[in-house]
Amino acid sequence: MNDAAVPPGWPPEVPPPSAGGWEQTAVAWLLDQCPADHRGQPVWRRHPVALAWVATHHVEAQVEAMRTCYRTARVGLADHLEPEAMPEVLAALEAEGLRLRAVSRAVSLVADALRGKTYVPRL
Repeated sequence: MNDAAVPPGWPPEVPPPSAGGWEQTAVAWLLDQCPADHRGQPVWRRHPVALAWVATHHVEAQVEAMRTCYRTARVGLADHLEPEAMPEVLAALEAEGLRLRAVSRAVSLVADALRGKTYVPRL
């Protein structure tokens, strides 16, 4: 990746791979995308590529969970919410799904960079 060139969707919290020490920041950010208990496992800091692999699967599982919730909310919550609450619930699920899709893209880009893949901007 070029000095400041990062692909669209790169997480703003992580400096570009051309920056010194970027991997430590990437590891911290990837750990933020995983369950908190992962921070207690030293293996993830020693093997960032493995952490990125785990984070990829974890975030994709969250995306799928939001899809399932959105798909089944009307039936699953019909007896527990007043009808006027459903649009709000669906909007929250949709927003979280969109946020998680962006996180998924960012995790994938960081994983690629940790594996040595370089980004070349297109003109």
